[in-house]
Amino acid sequence: MNKDRRKRIEKCISQLEDIKTELESIRDEEQEAYDNLPDGIQMSERGDTMQECADGIDDAVNNFDDIIDALNEVIEK
Repeated sequence: MNKDRRKRIEKCISQLEDIKTELESIRDEEQEAYDNLPDGIQMSERGDTMQECADGIDDAVNNFDDIIDALNEVIEK
């Protein structure tokens, strides 16, 4: 891989890390909002939806980790 393409991938990695950080912040806010709900609301459909959203964002964050790791492996070759 030439230097130019490697630099472009490094830029993509940086952007992905920024997006991942923002998603982690949103996930944490959603989880905190859920945790601060009264037990009765946590057990309701609204509470279930909030928890599912936080879990879905967490899955996306993990996927970003996989993508970033794969790209780092590519540029190290």
